[in-house]
Amino acid sequence: MTPPAAEHVRRTRNAWGEGERLRTEILEAASGLLSELGGEAGLSIRGVARATGVAPGSIYQHFRDLNALADCLHAYECERLLALLERAGADADRDDPIAQLRAQLVAYCDFALANPGHYRMLFRRPVARPSEPPEPKATPLGRVVGAFVAGFERCRDAGLEVRVPTRDAGVMVFSTMHGRVAVQLGYGIGGTHEQLAHTIDQLLALIVDA
Repeated sequence: MTPPAAEHVRRTRNAWGEGERLRTEILEAASGLLSELGGEAGLSIRGVARATGVAPGSIYQHFRDLNALADCLHAYECERLLALLERAGADADRDDPIAQLRAQLVAYCDFALANPGHYRMLFRRPVARPSEPPEPKATPLGRVVGAFVAGFERCRDAGLEVRVPTRDAGVMVFSTMHGRVAVQLGYGIGGTHEQLAHTIDQLLALIVDA
């Protein structure tokens, strides 16, 4: 569970060589703040330092500025979502690839509705741009899309007919469900758990001939 965002947390100084532990604690504290702030806009180095229980200077030892911290937080939130999708798929019927994919899509939507601040962070545009654009599937959010692509590949490998290329299918369900979730978060329209689950069932029925 993430630490309370509004409290100054007392912490024990890391021993020599445990800098990576502090870096993780900073990201966990920043993630906790997203729940309170509803997104990235209110993040500050001082606020993250207070939530972590360190001086602001300790943040700069790991992140050169707030943008660098936000870039890493974007990747951190994507990793959290990927772990959630993996668990959802593993908990579904191992002999039913459609059930596994459905469980992952439902988990994706439930995560978004329950954690709007974290979900918005997934779609930030990184400030630090590499000289060569990375392959989409190698980006943090691209790996989330890749989880759905892999789900359609499992369907295909199980002998089911996937009516479009698996990459297109993964992008299609991701884009559709992101749009539904965004409308719900922005306007409060049509994004209950039941409504989104129904949309997922319709999508899978259109794409996969079971």
